[in-house]
Amino acid sequence: MSNSQAGDASNMVPEGSTRWTQHDTNWVLSLFGTAVGAGILFLPINIGIGGFWPLIIMAVLAFPMTYLAHRGLARFVLSSKKSNSDFTDVVEEHFGATSGRLISLLYFFSIFPILLIYGVGLTNTVDSFMVNQLGMESLPRVLLSGVLVAGMIAIMLGGEKLLLRAFAVLVYPLVGVLLFLSLYLIPNWQIPAVTTPDFASLGETLWLSVPIIVFSFSHAAAISSFANTQRRYYKSEATLKSEAILRNTSLMLIAFVLLFVFSCIFSLTPDQMAQAKQANVSVLSYLANVYNNPFIETLGPLVAFIAITSSFLGHFLGARESFNGLLTKQTNISLAAADKLGVVLMFISIWVCAVINPSILDMMGAISGPIIALILFVMPTIAIYKVPSLQKYKGKLSTYFVLAVGLLAVSALLFNM
Repeated sequence: MSNSQAGDASNMVPEGSTRWTQHDTNWVLSLFGTAVGAGILFLPINIGIGGFWPLIIMAVLAFPMTYLAHRGLARFVLSSKKSNSDFTDVVEEHFGATSGRLISLLYFFSIFPILLIYGVGLTNTVDSFMVNQLGMESLPRVLLSGVLVAGMIAIMLGGEKLLLRAFAVLVYPLVGVLLFLSLYLIPNWQIPAVTTPDFASLGETLWLSVPIIVFSFSHAAAISSFANTQRRYYKSEATLKSEAILRNTSLMLIAFVLLFVFSCIFSLTPDQMAQAKQANVSVLSYLANVYNNPFIETLGPLVAFIAITSSFLGHFLGARESFNGLLTKQTNISLAAADKLGVVLMFISIWVCAVINPSILDMMGAISGPIIALILFVMPTIAIYKVPSLQKYKGKLSTYFVLAVGLLAVSALLFNM
């Protein structure tokens, strides 16, 4: 995310100012737009397969998981002694050059798999729409995926103004349409039967769902830019204001996403969710295929396309910047050359992955979710015991909760391996 999305940081406010401003609202919307993407389109499938109780427990834990983790990462970025440090600079400052490079590499790999997921998801969404709604034959997958991935990257290469226009066109209408669709599905709700859960099965389902939930609510890719903007804008009040913005973002995100998840799950049976997972399409594409309703048939795949595209743009920006930073710090390659190399390598990787068509949910659970958990949950908690300015947070219940969630997500990766 560009800082210009959240206001011009040069328009400083007086220290001690606690009133809510348009700057704060803009950042809530920007962080919200970063989080609302392909993850929430697949979250109902993963949770819905497990039945009623995982849904309820996820609803209870989603807010503390989301808010406390992102608050911890923002605190970590703001703990730097330098006023303009990004994530890579902060980890090197606190953990040393070698550990800093390793963590920066993990940061890149927390974003890059998301691009692979979006390449697969976008190709499957468009293919499903062409076959099921338009009655067309499937295009060769290598051609369809290549055109779609190239089109999204072309927007990125068009410069910041084109990117910001794309966000304005994609993100905010997406919010309204998804909310409307969530409400539209309510007449189709079939409340599942509530039975005594099998605690062993419930525990395993929740455990393996943690990485998916972490992935679905994550807006970690924007936190470094967000925290830096607040530091320049609010100075000594940056931590306090950052926490307020993140809290409101999390409340808005959880309320919006939970309504969508509940609406989708109550509109489909667990068997239908399993079929959607087998088809490797988003819940909206599946809803469009099973409901004989022109409204859902049209809007479902359209919303899936917009959500995946908008999130792809935001995460490609983060991956691109992260790759450039890693390469220029480790080699003598110029920034321009590193940027060109990164764009080419990422295009080829995303294209190949889209052609191969691996399971999106398996990729979320086995790769992206656990790595995001390392960066978002585990690393900031370790920093609390290492960085003097963060040690005031030691011993707090929220610190242990964030660490426990992160370890659960990482252990799910080891189990899947």
